[in-house]
Amino acid sequence: MKIVLGENAYGKNAVNLTKITRHADYHELKQVSVNISLQGDFGPAHTTGDNTKILPTDTMKNTVYVLAKENFTSSIEDFGIFLANHFKKNNPQVSQVKIEITEHLWSRIIAEGIAHKHSYISGGNEKHTATILLFNDDITVTSGIKDLLILKTTDSAFKDYIKDEYTTLKETNDRILSTQCQANWIYYSSQLNFTTLYNEIRETILLTFANHKSLSVQHTLYAMGEKVLQEINSVKEISFIMPNKHHVLFNLEQFGMENNNEVFIATDEPYGYITGTVTRE
Repeated sequence: MKIVLGENAYGKNAVNLTKITRHADYHELKQVSVNISLQGDFGPAHTTGDNTKILPTDTMKNTVYVLAKENFTSSIEDFGIFLANHFKKNNPQVSQVKIEITEHLWSRIIAEGIAHKHSYISGGNEKHTATILLFNDDITVTSGIKDLLILKTTDSAFKDYIKDEYTTLKETNDRILSTQCQANWIYYSSQLNFTTLYNEIRETILLTFANHKSLSVQHTLYAMGEKVLQEINSVKEISFIMPNKHHVLFNLEQFGMENNNEVFIATDEPYGYITGTVTRE
């Protein structure tokens, strides 16, 4: 029996970087976490302990900080593309580079209608993500939103579902719909205005969620994806993960009161888990 090395990769994760760009009249803040993964001709390192084709992961970490000074000046997508090209160009043994960047969002504090020059407020749990995959000379750019907590208090129903001997859930024409949404979309090109497109896609997702007459989480998921593809020609496909953050009506009848969709129990677990991809034919 012959034993061989299968697919393998190595890199550096959680390279945490804060970058301040000091403009003349205000400061720009970016806080990101970068993951780097390389695939290539690394077999000898595994089979014989030969490290002559291994770029140390500590060097990868240092590279992120050094290149950020002059080259992290716009979107996380552009910075990721720059990093991927750098590692590929300088390491001929590498066949594939994957760069994953998660941006923790900050915005300038608004005081008396004016954005403060150098003080910021956190955007909460919501994050902007980007994955750059460079294989040979082909680049694929995937962007996304993570931990986007959204909720609507009406325009959401759930009925006409399968009912069997174990079903206790009651049909409803009016319920809370809430989800901690994750969306990822693939661009057709690596040469785009990613910041503008991200803002447009995010706004499209939010407006569609808010205005859609939902018959299920699946129904709204598809509507959001469909609208993004209709409005943004640069997007090839979009995928969603939408866990259902359940809000259950509390029984006020036992206290002689009516509950007209006013008082709910917010539950964390268990929860529905809905995923889907919307693409062009």
